[in-house]
Amino acid sequence: MTSKEQFSRLVAQYERLVYTVCFQLARDSAAAEDLTQEAFLSAYLHRDSCPAGYERQWLCRIAANKAKDYLQSAWNRHTVLPGDEEMPTGLSPPTEEVALARSGAREIAEAVAALQEPYRPVCRLCLLEERTPEEAALALGRPVKTVHTQLSRGKKLLRQQLERRGYHGDLPRGRTPDR
Repeated sequence: MTSKEQFSRLVAQYERLVYTVCFQLARDSAAAEDLTQEAFLSAYLHRDSCPAGYERQWLCRIAANKAKDYLQSAWNRHTVLPGDEEMPTGLSPPTEEVALARSGAREIAEAVAALQEPYRPVCRLCLLEERTPEEAALALGRPVKTVHTQLSRGKKLLRQQLERRGYHGDLPRGRTPDR
């Protein structure tokens, strides 16, 4: 599938199905709408890797992966408002993890800021802002494969830098592309 016209027909044909997959997993209509758009963006970026005749299954897999990513990071986005008794169980990480993540996040952010070009902006977008390599490539105007390479090398440099500082936590994984 290479033409924009073919892709537009694909979107029109499977838009409701992709939304349904996202809604079934996320259980939130606004999130499902956002996830549907993200799924089609990812599908458009990887349209050449779609196996002929398997467009429906391919789109459903992308939608399911987007929804799973959303659910995995749901506790990061949850905001407790006045009047809320407590964060729903299952969304809140253990207190020790929160404390470690906060102190580790500052160290990681400082280490990312100390990286040289071209690794700094790629690591900032993918690791700190949790964008996919595809989204980072669009934002930076770089080829997706270049961003993947720079992210991999940037993570290696970050690990070395953090180990020298005595930090032994995990680097954020960032979001991964759906194929």
